[in-house]
Amino acid sequence: MTFNELIDDERILDALASLNITTPSEIQERAIPAMLSGIDLIGQAQTGTGKTFAYGIPVLMNTTMQKFETLILCPTRELSIQVAKELKKLIAFNRKIKIATIYGGESYEKQIRELKANPQIIVGTPGRIIDHMEKKTIDFSNLKTLVLDEADEMLKMGFQEELETILKDTPSSRQTVLFSATMPAFIKKVALNYQKNPEHIIIEKKTLTVDTIEQDLYYCKRESKIDLLQRILDLYSFNSCIIFSNTKSKVDEIVSFLQKNKYLVDGLHGDLKQAVRDRVMNSFREGNINILVCTDVAARGIDIKGLEAIINYDLPKEDEVYVHRIGRTGRAGAMGHSISFATESERKKVSFIERYTKSRMIECQIPTKEDIIISKMNKYYKNICEHLNDSINPNLGLINKLAKLDVEPAKLINALISLSFDTTTKEYKEIYVAKKKNEAKIPEQKRKASNETSKKYIYAHLNIGKKELLRPQILVSLAGRVAGVRKENIGDIVIRKSGTNIEITKQAYNYLMKLEGKEYNGTRIHIKKVKSLESEKD
Repeated sequence: MTFNELIDDERILDALASLNITTPSEIQERAIPAMLSGIDLIGQAQTGTGKTFAYGIPVLMNTTMQKFETLILCPTRELSIQVAKELKKLIAFNRKIKIATIYGGESYEKQIRELKANPQIIVGTPGRIIDHMEKKTIDFSNLKTLVLDEADEMLKMGFQEELETILKDTPSSRQTVLFSATMPAFIKKVALNYQKNPEHIIIEKKTLTVDTIEQDLYYCKRESKIDLLQRILDLYSFNSCIIFSNTKSKVDEIVSFLQKNKYLVDGLHGDLKQAVRDRVMNSFREGNINILVCTDVAARGIDIKGLEAIINYDLPKEDEVYVHRIGRTGRAGAMGHSISFATESERKKVSFIERYTKSRMIECQIPTKEDIIISKMNKYYKNICEHLNDSINPNLGLINKLAKLDVEPAKLINALISLSFDTTTKEYKEIYVAKKKNEAKIPEQKRKASNETSKKYIYAHLNIGKKELLRPQILVSLAGRVAGVRKENIGDIVIRKSGTNIEITKQAYNYLMKLEGKEYNGTRIHIKKVKSLESEKD
């Protein structure tokens, strides 16, 4: 089915065509005809299924141009703004329809001016809507449609009392439409007490694709997470990343720690005043800070283009939330990067997430101080390469002076590097990684002997070696961090001037191949199988 077959509103069809949207999603195909018929509705669907247009299109088509005809309730200010923005796309060819956004944290005067313009549609948060109802600045006596978007999230945020008030104090003749990812008891109560024989549309969960996102996983003890975070941020030096935590207090704790350590960071959670939230988001969008720490609720409606990475400081409590988090990176054809921290007791939770996403997280080794220095050197090298074709004219005078110096080129380059690149790095606290329970029962000597006799190794050759400053511990760390190779699956390593041979298990070799094509100290890595550790001598 196409939208041309589904609806007969030329202006909305023109708006959809301008957005290159021709085919409705499943929730749109089922919800739009139901809402147009005037019946009450429960739409059970996940975020990202097209819910806003599913209720937005019939709301706009049913508008009779009276003021305050439709009220759309959202859990957060950010989602309210996002919903209003999406609806405005649909009225691009019908400017007579007015939409007002009403949420906490913004001045009442500004909102009252919007309301005096008699908008047909109001999008807002429950608390501020009730404030206006009590102030008599909104009159819902003509309300025809009430939409509760992400109703379960509103309950999680403690809006149950406000929702009941709005449901009781608006006309019972209204059409009541409820969208929710889950069906907690209160939602069932709403259906029973405030809806009239609602049609229940359930859209089955679909695993969202994570193929374009590199998913790394680090295990450590809970008390070591903050120190691991510091190493990860130094290792990658992200231009923009969001760190997710499950609690407001932990967000504040992370922000305080990172700010003390001179990172450009700020936090976002529900306890902050709206003016502060706006300031933080503007700083992040404008690049004044490059790290944003937030809770899931605070992140609702936030969409940042070109986001490099997502860090799950805490694993989310629900599998689908993991997909929502990491789906903020890796958009528009670009590769994304997600990094998750987990404790040993959370291995089962990791397995559940992997089963839900039908993908694997790559377990990585904790980055060492040496890894971080090498990573910074590689980025410095790439930066130089990107500027090799820059015009020399502005610097010609200085270049000519330096050229006349009686000094070896290597010494001159070294002096320039010393002035522009800091080869030192901070000291990091030791990070404690808990042993697996079954491993803890095996004595160290026996465990080593058992591994050596049970594992069958093959041999691989990498075209990087001493000239790239490679050392065994660096290779083991690199294979673990980037390719997910566990160090116990690596045997002997022989490093020569222009290449390295490594003893590795057959299964781990398949993981090692993830290094193929990656760049290390200016050399693109190539890997092949060889017959022995002595093969491919310099």
